Amino acid sequence: MNEPKRWDAILAGDLFIDLVMTGFSSLPGFGEEGFAQACGRETGGGAANTACGLAKLGLRTALLAIAGADEIDWFRERFAERNVDTSLLRADPELATAITVAVSTPLDRIFYTYNGPNAKLHDTLAEPETWELLAEARHVHFAFPLAPELLATVADWLRERGTTTSIDVGWREDWLDSTSVAAALGHVDWFLPNEREANRMTRETNPTAMLGWFQRQGARGVALKLGPEGSTSTGALVPSIPVNPMDTTGAGDCFNAGFLYGLLTGLPVEICLRLGNVCGALSTEAAGGIAGFPSLARLQAVGEESQVSGIVTGHCTS
Repeated sequence: MNEPKRWDAILAGDLFIDLVMTGFSSLPGFGEEGFAQACGRETGGGAANTACGLAKLGLRTALLAIAGADEIDWFRERFAERNVDTSLLRADPELATAITVAVSTPLDRIFYTYNGPNAKLHDTLAEPETWELLAEARHVHFAFPLAPELLATVADWLRERGTTTSIDVGWREDWLDSTSVAAALGHVDWFLPNEREANRMTRETNPTAMLGWFQRQGARGVALKLGPEGSTSTGALVPSIPVNPMDTTGAGDCFNAGFLYGLLTGLPVEICLRLGNVCGALSTEAAGGIAGFPSLARLQAVGEESQVSGIVTGHCTS
């Protein structure tokens, strides 16, 4: 019998301080000034948001990322409060901590970003000792544009050691446009793009056609996020739930947490999509990437109201 893995999931990706400004009726144009009704300072980045979501649902979760040495203690304290293991978090002594300013309306948002030490994460993922750490998790989710060749190689290496993988790079045009990406997705268990990103890659406008394109390219699994419309993986639309959104920042990351929670608890893909939809939708009811993420109790309650059956309270640990 195989020894239990140390973690259920490792989230590897860029890490930011997020300054989230909300309450704009519309986004200002050049030469104009907009005034926010509120502003919050929070941990940011897709890996951070998804890690916090998975930990809140009870999974053993670790974050692999690089922060500036000036803010490393603040990050560790914030993640420790949310039961995220920070033993894989690294401090960079040379570069200031990465920062993103998010300006958000109820329906959309715009980001301004300084990438800082995140630029060094790719080289960290190429180190053999990092691979050994990743293999201590049941699942590894990459939340940054890992080079396609390295992505394929590390995904195959991890699969041989019983670790599944997924990736969501966000809106990274160079990565989405790369001719090598489609082949790399044949090595990753799940790709989690939104509709705009999938359109950029496939040049298709219909979700079913997008999924067909990915299938023809040999992708192992694709869960396509469709915003308020829900999500799909098999061509059948799995609808979302109605909410009154305050801030859409991090909604896709929170979908990822719900979807991966379902996968890691052994649920059917359709239920995983529904869980992702609920987590993503509820996250928009509060400002910031993770503040609105539901507890397991609320996820179960909303799931019952929305006829999302099969949500479980326990999880596998091996």
